[in-house]
Amino acid sequence: MFENKYIQERINKAEKLREEGINPYPNYTTAGTPSNQFRDECNYIYDLDEKIDKSKEYKLVGRVKFIRKMGKASFAKIEDSDGLVQIYFNRDDLPEGYYNNIVKKLFEVGDIVEAIGFPFVTRTGELTLHCRELNIVTKSIIPLPEKFHGLQDQELKYRQRYLDMIVNRDVKDTFILRSKIVSAIRNFFESKGFLEVETPMMHPIPGGANAKPFITHHNALGVDRYLRIAPELYLKRLIVGGMEAIFEINRNFRNEGIDATHNPEFTSIEFYWAYKTYRELMDLTEELFESLFDKLGLDKKLTYGDLEIDFSTPFRRVSWIDSIVDIGGVPREIATDRKKALEFLKSKNIDVDESLSLGYLQAELFDEFVESKLINPTFIIDYPTDISPLARRSDTNPDITERFELFIAGKEIANGFSELNDPVDQYERFKAQVETKESGADDEAMYMDTDFVRALGYGMAPTAGEGIGIDRLVMLLTNKHTIRDVLLFPAMRPEKEKGE
Repeated sequence: MFENKYIQERINKAEKLREEGINPYPNYTTAGTPSNQFRDECNYIYDLDEKIDKSKEYKLVGRVKFIRKMGKASFAKIEDSDGLVQIYFNRDDLPEGYYNNIVKKLFEVGDIVEAIGFPFVTRTGELTLHCRELNIVTKSIIPLPEKFHGLQDQELKYRQRYLDMIVNRDVKDTFILRSKIVSAIRNFFESKGFLEVETPMMHPIPGGANAKPFITHHNALGVDRYLRIAPELYLKRLIVGGMEAIFEINRNFRNEGIDATHNPEFTSIEFYWAYKTYRELMDLTEELFESLFDKLGLDKKLTYGDLEIDFSTPFRRVSWIDSIVDIGGVPREIATDRKKALEFLKSKNIDVDESLSLGYLQAELFDEFVESKLINPTFIIDYPTDISPLARRSDTNPDITERFELFIAGKEIANGFSELNDPVDQYERFKAQVETKESGADDEAMYMDTDFVRALGYGMAPTAGEGIGIDRLVMLLTNKHTIRDVLLFPAMRPEKEKGE
Protein backbone atom coordinates (compact mmCIF):
# COMPACT_ATOMS: atom_id res chain seq x y z
CA MET A 1 0.00 0.00 0.00
CA PHE A 2 2.95 2.32 0.59
CA GLU A 3 3.49 2.58 -3.18
CA ASN A 4 0.19 4.44 -3.56
CA LYS A 5 1.01 8.05 -4.42
CA TYR A 6 -1.68 9.52 -2.15
CA ILE A 7 -0.45 7.48 0.78
CA GLN A 8 3.11 8.48 0.00
CA GLU A 9 2.09 12.15 -0.01
CA ARG A 10 0.64 11.75 3.48
CA ILE A 11 3.74 9.91 4.70
CA ASN A 12 5.78 12.84 3.41
CA LYS A 13 3.55 15.23 5.39
CA ALA A 14 4.14 13.20 8.54
CA GLU A 15 7.87 13.50 7.90
CA LYS A 16 7.57 17.28 7.41
CA LEU A 17 5.81 17.50 10.77
CA ARG A 18 8.81 15.77 12.32
CA GLU A 19 11.14 18.22 10.57
CA GLU A 20 9.15 21.03 12.22
CA GLY A 21 9.70 19.40 15.60
CA ILE A 22 6.16 18.02 15.79
CA ASN A 23 5.66 14.34 16.53
CA PRO A 24 2.83 13.10 14.25
CA TYR A 25 2.14 10.26 16.73
CA PRO A 26 2.50 11.76 20.21
CA ASN A 27 1.54 9.82 23.32
CA TYR A 28 0.80 12.62 25.78
CA THR A 29 -2.71 13.63 24.73
CA THR A 30 -5.49 12.99 27.20
CA ALA A 31 -9.16 12.59 26.33
CA GLY A 32 -11.10 15.75 25.67
CA THR A 33 -14.57 16.81 26.74
CA PRO A 34 -17.11 14.54 25.01
CA SER A 35 -18.87 16.45 22.24
CA ASN A 36 -22.31 15.80 23.75
CA GLN A 37 -21.16 17.24 27.07
CA PHE A 38 -19.69 20.24 25.25
CA ARG A 39 -23.01 20.89 23.55
CA ASP A 40 -25.02 20.45 26.74
CA GLU A 41 -22.80 22.68 28.86
CA CYS A 42 -22.58 25.41 26.22
CA ASN A 43 -26.23 25.55 25.22
CA TYR A 44 -26.60 28.75 27.29
CA ILE A 45 -24.48 30.65 24.77
CA TYR A 46 -27.46 30.82 22.38
CA ASP A 47 -29.11 33.13 24.94
CA LEU A 48 -26.16 35.54 25.21
CA ASP A 49 -26.22 38.78 23.27
CA GLU A 50 -22.81 38.24 21.66
CA LYS A 51 -23.19 34.41 21.59
CA ILE A 52 -19.65 33.88 22.77
CA ASP A 53 -17.96 33.08 26.12
CA LYS A 54 -14.21 33.62 26.17
CA SER A 55 -14.05 32.84 29.88
CA LYS A 56 -14.67 29.14 29.31
CA GLU A 57 -12.05 26.78 27.91
CA TYR A 58 -12.66 23.32 26.47
CA LYS A 59 -10.52 20.66 24.90
CA LEU A 60 -12.06 18.58 22.15
CA VAL A 61 -10.29 15.58 20.60
CA GLY A 62 -11.53 13.80 17.48
CA ARG A 63 -11.01 12.72 13.92
CA VAL A 64 -11.24 15.39 11.21
CA LYS A 65 -14.22 14.47 9.01
CA PHE A 66 -14.45 17.74 7.08
CA ILE A 67 -12.21 20.76 6.67
CA ARG A 68 -12.68 24.01 4.79
CA LYS A 69 -9.41 25.91 4.59
CA MET A 70 -9.53 29.58 3.69
CA GLY A 71 -7.00 32.36 3.50
CA LYS A 72 -6.79 33.48 7.12
CA ALA A 73 -9.32 31.21 8.84
CA SER A 74 -10.77 27.74 8.54
CA PHE A 75 -13.60 25.57 9.78
CA ALA A 76 -13.44 21.83 10.44
CA LYS A 77 -15.69 19.17 11.88
CA ILE A 78 -14.19 16.58 14.15
CA GLU A 79 -15.83 13.40 15.41
CA ASP A 80 -15.47 11.64 18.74
CA SER A 81 -17.45 8.72 20.13
CA ASP A 82 -20.49 10.97 20.68
CA GLY A 83 -20.63 12.57 17.24
CA LEU A 84 -19.53 15.59 15.21
CA VAL A 85 -18.63 19.02 16.54
CA GLN A 86 -17.40 22.10 14.67
CA ILE A 87 -14.13 23.90 15.36
CA TYR A 88 -12.83 27.23 14.03
CA PHE A 89 -9.20 28.33 13.82
CA ASN A 90 -7.43 31.31 12.27
CA ARG A 91 -3.98 32.65 11.55
CA ASP A 92 -3.88 35.28 14.28
CA ASP A 93 -4.90 33.06 17.20
CA LEU A 94 -2.28 30.40 16.52
CA PRO A 95 1.51 30.78 16.87
CA GLU A 96 3.18 32.75 14.11
CA GLY A 97 3.51 30.69 10.91
CA TYR A 98 1.65 27.71 12.43
CA TYR A 99 -1.58 28.27 10.52
CA ASN A 100 0.00 28.77 7.07
CA ASN A 101 2.92 26.35 7.32
CA ILE A 102 1.54 23.57 9.50
CA VAL A 103 -2.24 23.49 9.64
CA LYS A 104 -3.06 24.52 6.07
CA LYS A 105 -0.35 22.36 4.51
CA LEU A 106 -0.09 19.30 6.75
CA PHE A 107 -3.45 18.79 8.52
CA GLU A 108 -6.18 17.00 6.55
CA VAL A 109 -9.31 14.86 6.68
CA GLY A 110 -8.71 11.65 8.60
CA ASP A 111 -6.21 13.11 11.07
CA ILE A 112 -7.01 12.98 14.78
CA VAL A 113 -6.52 16.40 16.37
CA GLU A 114 -6.70 18.14 19.73
CA ALA A 115 -8.51 21.51 19.74
CA ILE A 116 -8.39 23.85 22.76
CA GLY A 117 -10.40 27.04 22.91
CA PHE A 118 -13.65 28.76 23.88
CA PRO A 119 -17.25 28.25 22.69
CA PHE A 120 -19.24 30.52 20.43
CA VAL A 121 -22.17 30.33 18.04
CA THR A 122 -21.61 31.07 14.34
CA ARG A 123 -23.84 33.34 12.25
CA THR A 124 -25.49 30.21 10.88
CA GLY A 125 -26.39 29.14 14.43
CA GLU A 126 -23.90 26.32 15.00
CA LEU A 127 -22.14 25.87 18.32
CA THR A 128 -18.41 25.91 17.58
CA LEU A 129 -15.08 25.83 19.42
CA HIS A 130 -12.85 28.81 18.63
CA CYS A 131 -9.35 27.33 18.79
CA ARG A 132 -6.51 28.99 20.64
CA GLU A 133 -4.49 25.81 20.14
CA LEU A 134 -4.68 23.02 17.53
CA ASN A 135 -2.41 19.98 17.74
CA ILE A 136 -1.95 16.80 15.77
CA VAL A 137 -2.71 13.65 17.78
CA THR A 138 -2.45 11.01 15.04
CA LYS A 139 -1.51 11.56 11.42
CA SER A 140 -3.66 9.48 9.05
CA ILE A 141 -1.65 8.21 6.09
CA ILE A 142 -4.50 6.49 4.21
CA PRO A 143 -7.15 8.83 2.77
CA LEU A 144 -10.75 8.23 3.79
CA PRO A 145 -13.25 7.42 1.02
CA GLU A 146 -14.42 10.48 -0.86
CA LYS A 147 -17.35 11.97 1.07
CA PHE A 148 -19.93 12.14 -1.72
CA HIS A 149 -19.70 8.48 -2.75
CA GLY A 150 -18.71 7.16 0.66
CA LEU A 151 -17.80 3.54 1.26
CA GLN A 152 -19.83 1.68 -1.37
CA ASP A 153 -18.12 -1.71 -1.53
CA GLN A 154 -20.10 -3.93 0.85
CA GLU A 155 -17.39 -6.57 1.01
CA LEU A 156 -14.82 -3.92 1.88
CA LYS A 157 -17.09 -2.76 4.72
CA TYR A 158 -16.97 -6.22 6.26
CA ARG A 159 -13.25 -6.75 5.69
CA GLN A 160 -12.29 -3.31 7.00
CA ARG A 161 -14.90 -2.79 9.70
CA TYR A 162 -12.71 -0.11 11.29
CA LEU A 163 -13.04 1.97 8.11
CA ASP A 164 -16.76 1.25 7.91
CA MET A 165 -17.16 2.60 11.44
CA ILE A 166 -15.11 5.71 10.69
CA VAL A 167 -17.14 6.55 7.59
CA ASN A 168 -20.62 5.39 8.62
CA ARG A 169 -21.83 6.59 12.01
CA ASP A 170 -24.91 4.32 11.90
CA VAL A 171 -22.64 1.25 11.79
CA LYS A 172 -21.00 2.27 15.05
CA ASP A 173 -24.46 2.94 16.53
CA THR A 174 -25.57 -0.60 15.60
CA PHE A 175 -22.70 -2.13 17.55
CA ILE A 176 -23.24 0.18 20.50
CA LEU A 177 -26.84 -1.04 20.57
CA ARG A 178 -25.66 -4.65 20.29
CA SER A 179 -23.51 -4.15 23.37
CA LYS A 180 -26.48 -2.68 25.25
CA ILE A 181 -28.66 -5.64 24.22
CA VAL A 182 -26.12 -8.14 25.56
CA SER A 183 -25.75 -6.13 28.77
CA ALA A 184 -29.52 -5.96 29.22
CA ILE A 185 -29.83 -9.73 28.73
CA ARG A 186 -27.10 -10.38 31.28
CA ASN A 187 -28.72 -8.01 33.79
CA PHE A 188 -32.11 -9.66 33.29
CA PHE A 189 -30.86 -13.12 34.14
CA GLU A 190 -28.82 -11.90 37.08
CA SER A 191 -31.92 -10.14 38.42
CA LYS A 192 -33.72 -13.49 38.24
CA GLY A 193 -31.08 -15.16 40.38
CA PHE A 194 -29.16 -16.90 37.56
CA LEU A 195 -25.40 -17.36 37.88
CA GLU A 196 -23.16 -16.66 34.88
CA VAL A 197 -20.66 -19.44 34.17
CA GLU A 198 -18.01 -20.32 31.57
CA THR A 199 -17.60 -23.75 30.04
CA PRO A 200 -14.94 -25.18 27.67
CA MET A 201 -14.55 -24.00 24.09
CA MET A 202 -12.65 -27.14 23.08
CA HIS A 203 -14.56 -30.39 23.52
CA PRO A 204 -13.38 -34.00 23.35
CA ILE A 205 -16.74 -34.90 21.78
CA PRO A 206 -18.89 -32.42 19.83
CA GLY A 207 -22.37 -32.31 21.31
CA GLY A 208 -25.36 -30.25 22.31
CA ALA A 209 -26.67 -29.70 18.79
CA ASN A 210 -26.80 -31.28 15.35
CA ALA A 211 -23.99 -29.62 13.43
CA LYS A 212 -20.61 -30.24 11.83
CA PRO A 213 -17.74 -29.28 14.13
CA PHE A 214 -14.41 -27.61 13.50
CA ILE A 215 -11.58 -29.97 14.40
CA THR A 216 -8.24 -28.96 15.90
CA HIS A 217 -5.39 -30.88 17.53
CA HIS A 218 -3.87 -30.51 20.97
CA ASN A 219 -0.17 -31.25 20.64
CA ALA A 220 0.64 -31.81 24.31
CA LEU A 221 -2.20 -34.28 24.83
CA GLY A 222 -1.83 -35.79 21.37
CA VAL A 223 -5.59 -35.75 20.76
CA ASP A 224 -8.07 -34.04 18.50
CA ARG A 225 -10.40 -31.47 19.99
CA TYR A 226 -13.58 -29.92 18.60
CA LEU A 227 -14.53 -26.26 18.83
CA ARG A 228 -17.80 -26.33 20.64
CA ILE A 229 -21.01 -26.35 18.66
CA ALA A 230 -23.03 -25.72 21.83
CA PRO A 231 -22.35 -25.52 25.59
CA GLU A 232 -25.45 -27.53 26.53
CA LEU A 233 -23.95 -30.78 27.78
CA TYR A 234 -21.42 -29.00 30.00
CA LEU A 235 -24.04 -26.65 31.42
CA LYS A 236 -26.26 -29.60 32.29
CA ARG A 237 -23.32 -31.25 34.03
CA LEU A 238 -23.31 -28.16 36.28
CA ILE A 239 -27.00 -28.71 37.03
CA VAL A 240 -26.04 -32.25 38.10
CA GLY A 241 -23.39 -30.66 40.33
CA GLY A 242 -26.01 -28.57 42.13
CA MET A 243 -26.08 -25.21 40.30
CA GLU A 244 -29.81 -24.69 39.85
CA ALA A 245 -30.01 -21.53 37.68
CA ILE A 246 -27.14 -20.79 35.30
CA PHE A 247 -26.45 -19.04 32.01
CA GLU A 248 -23.57 -18.55 29.60
CA ILE A 249 -23.19 -15.88 26.92
CA ASN A 250 -20.45 -16.95 24.56
CA ARG A 251 -19.39 -18.16 21.13
CA ASN A 252 -20.31 -21.37 19.32
CA PHE A 253 -18.61 -22.71 16.19
CA ARG A 254 -20.22 -24.68 13.38
CA ASN A 255 -18.49 -25.80 10.23
CA GLU A 256 -21.34 -24.91 7.91
CA GLY A 257 -22.18 -22.57 5.08
CA ILE A 258 -22.33 -18.79 5.29
CA ASP A 259 -25.55 -16.99 4.44
CA ALA A 260 -27.77 -14.17 5.68
CA THR A 261 -28.39 -15.85 9.04
CA HIS A 262 -25.35 -18.11 9.46
CA ASN A 263 -21.73 -17.41 10.34
CA PRO A 264 -19.20 -20.12 11.33
CA GLU A 265 -18.86 -18.52 14.76
CA PHE A 266 -21.80 -16.89 16.47
CA THR A 267 -22.95 -15.73 19.89
CA SER A 268 -25.74 -17.26 21.93
CA ILE A 269 -27.01 -17.36 25.45
CA GLU A 270 -27.91 -20.72 26.96
CA PHE A 271 -29.62 -20.92 30.33
CA TYR A 272 -30.77 -23.81 32.51
CA TRP A 273 -33.31 -23.70 35.33
CA ALA A 274 -33.81 -26.58 37.73
CA TYR A 275 -37.33 -27.56 38.82
CA LYS A 276 -38.91 -25.72 35.87
CA THR A 277 -40.55 -26.91 32.63
CA TYR A 278 -40.48 -25.73 29.04
CA ARG A 279 -43.72 -23.84 29.60
CA GLU A 280 -42.14 -21.75 32.35
CA LEU A 281 -39.22 -21.07 30.00
CA MET A 282 -41.64 -19.65 27.44
CA ASP A 283 -43.04 -17.36 30.14
CA LEU A 284 -39.49 -16.31 31.07
CA THR A 285 -38.66 -15.63 27.42
CA GLU A 286 -41.66 -13.31 27.13
CA GLU A 287 -40.47 -11.52 30.27
CA LEU A 288 -37.01 -11.17 28.73
CA PHE A 289 -38.42 -9.50 25.62
CA GLU A 290 -40.55 -7.16 27.72
CA SER A 291 -37.48 -6.21 29.75
CA LEU A 292 -35.37 -5.64 26.63
CA PHE A 293 -37.95 -3.41 24.97
CA ASP A 294 -38.35 -1.42 28.18
CA LYS A 295 -34.62 -0.92 28.81
CA LEU A 296 -33.86 -0.09 25.17
CA GLY A 297 -36.86 2.21 24.80
CA LEU A 298 -38.21 0.32 21.79
CA ASP A 299 -41.79 0.33 20.53
CA LYS A 300 -43.54 -3.05 20.76
CA LYS A 301 -44.31 -2.78 17.04
CA LEU A 302 -41.03 -2.82 15.15
CA THR A 303 -40.38 -2.46 11.45
CA TYR A 304 -38.23 -5.20 9.97
CA GLY A 305 -37.75 -4.65 6.27
CA ASP A 306 -41.23 -4.70 4.74
CA LEU A 307 -42.68 -6.33 7.84
CA GLU A 308 -44.22 -4.87 10.95
CA ILE A 309 -43.66 -7.21 13.89
CA ASP A 310 -45.85 -7.02 16.97
CA PHE A 311 -43.85 -8.04 20.07
CA SER A 312 -46.80 -7.69 22.44
CA THR A 313 -47.01 -10.55 24.91
CA PRO A 314 -48.14 -13.24 25.31
CA PHE A 315 -46.65 -14.73 22.14
CA ARG A 316 -48.70 -17.19 20.14
CA ARG A 317 -48.15 -20.90 20.91
CA VAL A 318 -48.87 -23.52 18.23
CA SER A 319 -48.18 -27.24 18.33
CA TRP A 320 -45.74 -28.75 15.80
CA ILE A 321 -48.39 -30.74 13.94
CA ASP A 322 -50.95 -27.92 13.99
CA SER A 323 -48.38 -25.53 12.52
CA ILE A 324 -47.74 -27.87 9.58
CA VAL A 325 -51.47 -28.33 9.01
CA ASP A 326 -52.98 -24.94 9.85
CA ILE A 327 -50.11 -22.63 8.86
CA GLY A 328 -48.33 -24.76 6.26
CA GLY A 329 -51.53 -26.01 4.60
CA VAL A 330 -50.43 -29.66 4.58
CA PRO A 331 -53.38 -32.07 5.11
CA ARG A 332 -53.23 -33.72 8.53
CA GLU A 333 -53.42 -37.22 7.10
CA ILE A 334 -50.25 -36.46 5.13
CA ALA A 335 -48.43 -34.72 7.96
CA THR A 336 -48.97 -37.65 10.33
CA ASP A 337 -48.17 -40.54 8.00
CA ARG A 338 -44.57 -41.30 7.02
CA LYS A 339 -45.32 -42.82 3.61
CA LYS A 340 -47.75 -40.09 2.61
CA ALA A 341 -45.40 -37.36 3.82
CA LEU A 342 -42.56 -38.81 1.73
CA GLU A 343 -44.79 -38.99 -1.38
CA PHE A 344 -46.05 -35.45 -0.78
CA LEU A 345 -42.52 -34.05 -0.53
CA LYS A 346 -41.50 -35.82 -3.73
CA SER A 347 -44.60 -34.45 -5.50
CA LYS A 348 -43.36 -30.96 -4.56
CA ASN A 349 -39.90 -31.72 -6.02
CA ILE A 350 -38.29 -31.63 -2.57
CA ASP A 351 -35.38 -34.04 -2.51
CA VAL A 352 -35.26 -36.07 0.72
CA ASP A 353 -33.63 -39.29 1.91
CA GLU A 354 -36.23 -42.07 1.74
CA SER A 355 -34.91 -43.63 4.96
CA LEU A 356 -35.79 -40.61 7.08
CA SER A 357 -38.18 -41.10 9.98
CA LEU A 358 -41.54 -39.33 10.17
CA GLY A 359 -40.13 -36.63 12.45
CA TYR A 360 -37.40 -35.74 9.97
CA LEU A 361 -39.92 -35.69 7.11
CA GLN A 362 -42.15 -33.40 9.15
CA ALA A 363 -39.12 -31.17 9.65
CA GLU A 364 -38.81 -30.92 5.85
CA LEU A 365 -42.49 -29.98 5.63
CA PHE A 366 -42.05 -27.40 8.36
CA ASP A 367 -38.98 -25.83 6.75
CA GLU A 368 -40.68 -25.65 3.36
CA PHE A 369 -44.22 -24.59 4.21
CA VAL A 370 -44.31 -23.08 7.71
CA GLU A 371 -41.17 -21.30 8.87
CA SER A 372 -41.27 -18.31 6.49
CA LYS A 373 -44.87 -17.57 7.52
CA LEU A 374 -44.08 -17.10 11.21
CA ILE A 375 -43.77 -13.32 11.33
CA ASN A 376 -44.99 -12.24 14.78
CA PRO A 377 -43.27 -14.03 17.68
CA THR A 378 -44.57 -17.61 17.73
CA PHE A 379 -43.65 -20.55 19.92
CA ILE A 380 -43.86 -23.83 18.02
CA ILE A 381 -44.20 -26.51 20.70
CA ASP A 382 -44.18 -30.29 21.17
CA TYR A 383 -41.56 -31.44 18.66
CA PRO A 384 -41.14 -35.09 17.57
CA THR A 385 -38.86 -37.18 19.77
CA ASP A 386 -36.68 -38.44 16.91
CA ILE A 387 -35.49 -34.92 16.03
CA SER A 388 -35.11 -33.84 19.67
CA PRO A 389 -32.42 -36.11 21.12
CA LEU A 390 -31.86 -34.08 24.31
CA ALA A 391 -35.45 -33.13 25.16
CA ARG A 392 -37.72 -34.85 27.68
CA ARG A 393 -40.54 -37.00 26.32
CA SER A 394 -44.11 -35.96 27.01
CA ASP A 395 -45.73 -38.01 29.78
CA THR A 396 -48.92 -38.26 27.72
CA ASN A 397 -47.40 -38.95 24.29
CA PRO A 398 -43.92 -40.54 24.10
CA ASP A 399 -43.64 -39.66 20.39
CA ILE A 400 -43.31 -35.95 21.19
CA THR A 401 -41.11 -33.93 23.51
CA GLU A 402 -41.63 -30.95 25.79
CA ARG A 403 -39.78 -28.69 23.39
CA PHE A 404 -40.37 -25.34 21.72
CA GLU A 405 -38.70 -23.07 19.22
CA LEU A 406 -39.40 -19.36 18.98
CA PHE A 407 -39.76 -17.94 15.47
CA ILE A 408 -39.83 -14.25 14.55
CA ALA A 409 -39.82 -12.79 11.02
CA GLY A 410 -39.55 -16.28 9.57
CA LYS A 411 -36.37 -17.12 11.51
CA GLU A 412 -35.64 -19.34 14.50
CA ILE A 413 -34.56 -17.19 17.42
CA ALA A 414 -34.68 -19.60 20.36
CA ASN A 415 -34.81 -23.31 21.12
CA GLY A 416 -35.78 -24.70 24.51
CA PHE A 417 -37.15 -27.76 26.23
CA SER A 418 -37.68 -29.67 29.39
CA GLU A 419 -34.41 -31.55 29.64
CA LEU A 420 -34.13 -35.29 29.34
CA ASN A 421 -32.74 -36.55 32.65
CA ASP A 422 -33.34 -40.30 32.27
CA PRO A 423 -29.82 -41.70 31.64
CA VAL A 424 -31.09 -44.90 29.98
CA ASP A 425 -33.37 -43.00 27.62
CA GLN A 426 -30.54 -40.57 26.85
CA TYR A 427 -28.16 -43.44 26.07
CA GLU A 428 -30.68 -45.02 23.68
CA ARG A 429 -31.25 -41.71 21.89
CA PHE A 430 -27.52 -41.14 21.50
CA LYS A 431 -27.31 -44.65 20.01
CA ALA A 432 -30.06 -43.80 17.53
CA GLN A 433 -28.21 -40.63 16.59
CA VAL A 434 -24.98 -42.57 16.03
CA GLU A 435 -26.84 -45.07 13.82
CA THR A 436 -28.35 -42.21 11.81
CA LYS A 437 -24.89 -40.68 11.36
CA GLU A 438 -23.29 -43.98 10.36
CA SER A 439 -26.06 -44.72 7.86
CA GLY A 440 -25.30 -41.45 6.06
CA ALA A 441 -28.84 -40.15 6.54
CA ASP A 442 -27.65 -37.23 8.72
CA ASP A 443 -23.95 -36.47 8.97
CA GLU A 444 -24.75 -33.75 11.54
CA ALA A 445 -26.34 -36.20 13.98
CA MET A 446 -24.85 -36.32 17.48
CA TYR A 447 -22.00 -38.43 18.79
CA MET A 448 -22.20 -40.77 21.78
CA ASP A 449 -21.15 -38.94 24.95
CA THR A 450 -20.77 -41.57 27.63
CA ASP A 451 -19.48 -39.13 30.25
CA PHE A 452 -22.65 -37.07 29.91
CA VAL A 453 -24.74 -40.23 30.31
CA ARG A 454 -22.67 -41.03 33.39
CA ALA A 455 -23.36 -37.56 34.79
CA LEU A 456 -27.08 -38.13 34.32
CA GLY A 457 -26.64 -41.42 36.12
CA TYR A 458 -25.82 -39.51 39.30
CA GLY A 459 -29.14 -37.72 38.95
CA MET A 460 -30.04 -34.39 37.32
CA ALA A 461 -32.93 -32.51 38.87
CA PRO A 462 -35.93 -31.85 36.60
CA THR A 463 -34.64 -28.96 34.49
CA ALA A 464 -35.61 -26.73 31.58
CA GLY A 465 -33.04 -25.18 29.26
CA GLU A 466 -33.02 -22.75 26.35
CA GLY A 467 -30.68 -21.17 23.84
CA ILE A 468 -31.22 -17.81 22.14
CA GLY A 469 -29.20 -16.62 19.15
CA ILE A 470 -27.84 -13.20 20.10
CA ASP A 471 -26.85 -12.28 16.53
CA ARG A 472 -30.29 -13.00 15.08
CA LEU A 473 -31.93 -11.15 17.96
CA VAL A 474 -29.74 -8.10 17.28
CA MET A 475 -30.65 -8.32 13.59
CA LEU A 476 -34.33 -8.08 14.51
CA LEU A 477 -33.91 -5.18 16.91
CA THR A 478 -31.68 -3.16 14.55
CA ASN A 479 -33.55 -3.94 11.31
CA LYS A 480 -30.54 -5.65 9.72
CA HIS A 481 -31.05 -8.42 7.19
CA THR A 482 -27.71 -10.15 7.11
CA ILE A 483 -25.80 -11.46 10.10
CA ARG A 484 -22.66 -9.77 8.77
CA ASP A 485 -24.17 -6.39 9.62
CA VAL A 486 -24.29 -7.26 13.33
CA LEU A 487 -20.90 -9.01 13.58
CA LEU A 488 -17.92 -6.73 14.00
CA PHE A 489 -15.66 -9.06 12.03
CA PRO A 490 -17.70 -11.62 10.04
CA ALA A 491 -16.08 -14.62 8.37
CA MET A 492 -14.85 -13.78 4.87
CA ARG A 493 -13.20 -15.62 2.03
CA PRO A 494 -9.46 -14.77 1.89
CA GLU A 495 -8.89 -11.75 -0.33
CA LYS A 496 -6.53 -13.64 -2.61
CA GLU A 497 -9.38 -16.01 -3.48
CA LYS A 498 -11.76 -13.25 -4.44
CA GLY A 499 -13.31 -14.02 -7.83
CA GLU A 500 -12.33 -17.67 -7.80
